[in-house]
Amino acid sequence: MAVVSDPFSSPRPGTTLPGSLTEVAAVEQARAAAEETAGDPGLVGEHLAVEPEIDPPVTGQVAAEALGATATHTFASRQPGYVGWHWAVTLATVPGEDTVTVDEVVLLPGESALLAPAWVPWHERLRPGDLSVGDVLPSTEDDHRLVPAYTADDDSAEDPEGRVVASELGLGRERVMSAEGRAEAVTRWGDGDFGPGSAMARSAPGPCATCGFYLPLAGSLRQRVGACGNAYAPADGRVVTADYGCGAHSQATLVPADDTEVVHTARYDTGTYDVLSD
Repeated sequence: MAVVSDPFSSPRPGTTLPGSLTEVAAVEQARAAAEETAGDPGLVGEHLAVEPEIDPPVTGQVAAEALGATATHTFASRQPGYVGWHWAVTLATVPGEDTVTVDEVVLLPGESALLAPAWVPWHERLRPGDLSVGDVLPSTEDDHRLVPAYTADDDSAEDPEGRVVASELGLGRERVMSAEGRAEAVTRWGDGDFGPGSAMARSAPGPCATCGFYLPLAGSLRQRVGACGNAYAPADGRVVTADYGCGAHSQATLVPADDTEVVHTARYDTGTYDVLSD
């Protein structure tokens, strides 16, 4: 048993390995294996270190003879695009033999290696607007936004809106939106351009809920969202919240407050003046 002393090596302090795994011949054997795997000798750089693979490290002659030994030689990588990576070649000896064999050759990242971002499932990478013509976006079995239609009636005791969902039975749909899915949709629409917080809504003469062009959605969302049917409104054909609004409100009129000022209001009153159009 010999303490590692090869000038190319940098083992852990106090670690001992068979000389056959650390001598220059073993280093060259490991290099040849790395070059063969790389396919080009120029892609394998200088020898960096050798580390034992047995944990805890073999430190006695009897243990080494009983178990054999393995060690990994590392070489700098010159592989294009693999900055900071290194070749790792594991060598081994069998009990009672000095013959060295190659266990495996791999290219591994170091502490300064450039790595690709962590893999993210496709359904988590998708963003609104990513779907284009010809694309197919299948829903997963565990999509929390959907529930089987045949369970909707059973859920109605805990979910008051379930009674509405239950009416979908017999219409041919296997799954319908869950209460959580509907809540997420309303929140998303409310936070968008056609929700109460938008600049248009804040300066509108009245909310969509009081507009004649407002088309409420059917079912449990009827009181909260609907579609705009005014061709001149910025939200025409879009889903809007009941508290959204715009200047094209059906009740918007010009009411003279005095002789010099005209204000916008959602009140419809022609008792004191005539509405003229160009």
